[in-house]
Amino acid sequence: MNLRPHAIGHEMLCLRIDDRGAVDDGMALKLNGARRLTIEGLGRFEGLEWIGRVHVRKRRLCPKPGYAAVAAINAAINAVAKAFAGEGIKDGVQVNSVSPGAVMTGRRQSFFEKWAPAHNLTVEEAIKQFPEQAGISRLGKPEEIADLMSYLVPPAAKWMTGASIRMDGGEIKGI
Repeated sequence: MNLRPHAIGHEMLCLRIDDRGAVDDGMALKLNGARRLTIEGLGRFEGLEWIGRVHVRKRRLCPKPGYAAVAAINAAINAVAKAFAGEGIKDGVQVNSVSPGAVMTGRRQSFFEKWAPAHNLTVEEAIKQFPEQAGISRLGKPEEIADLMSYLVPPAAKWMTGASIRMDGGEIKGI
């Protein structure tokens, strides 16, 4: 569920009532969807020697005002992932969270196609300017996130659970 169209460029408290309803519905769907999928998945992993679960989250650290709704729900999903990690230990299920930064996907391309004209830019100009404004050297690639996620699958990370890993090209400095 993409909450960004309802929240981008708006402070949460300034949204119109009809916008708030869409954000509330989207937040509930996103959080409950992640929770339900994890619950369903945990039940299916019993009896397996090893299985891993990875939640992918972003925009929960250092949110800008326009991303407050997205950051709040992603922080909640991250907390749920950590709680499930504690439950998963009993059954040998690993649960980790990946928070990707700005990755050039079809969804991000679509965002630039809508955002650029509203800011008197071409799509190419917006894509070129974004990394500098975000404090990164370039947009990430989906396969780079996939490489991280494949590392989280044993044997490489068989002793890692409950971790939240940010991969963003240095946009947010920290561990």
